[in-house]
Amino acid sequence: MLLRRSRFFIRCFVLISTFSILLFSALNSHAAEKINTLEKAGFFGYEPSGIAIRGTDTVAYFTQGKPVKGTDKFTTEWQGATWKFSSQEHLDLFIATPEKYAPQYGGYCAYGVYKDNLVKIEPENWTIIDEKLYLNYNDGIQGAWEKDIQGFIKAADAKFEALLTE
Repeated sequence: MLLRRSRFFIRCFVLISTFSILLFSALNSHAAEKINTLEKAGFFGYEPSGIAIRGTDTVAYFTQGKPVKGTDKFTTEWQGATWKFSSQEHLDLFIATPEKYAPQYGGYCAYGVYKDNLVKIEPENWTIIDEKLYLNYNDGIQGAWEKDIQGFIKAADAKFEALLTE
């Protein structure tokens, strides 16, 4: 009985998260920025802030195996966004090879791209697959993503560029 209730609540959480992605997409239907810089603005909306990955050091995912907050002391501009880092070493690594460290799909939610939506992420919801960083919307979406990562990547890879122009 307890297991059945747990499954029910997980399904409800994923359904609500998916609905939130769709609602967000409907409220923000305009050409998207190449790099996701979305931050909370108002009760339901998100607006571009100009800061990639919500200020998280993208290199730290690879070198420390976790999200680490970047600082204003170590920043660079790339692809129209400001990227923050926790150290000069991380900044230098990124400047040398930004494509190696930048998240896939411009830092938009990977599962959202699979579902034809460009939405915000939470830096704590991430995966590195084949030396590429993928970010997701929240814990529930991360769980759904983990059920078929390779399949979702294949589908999202085919959709991302077109989503930027919609």
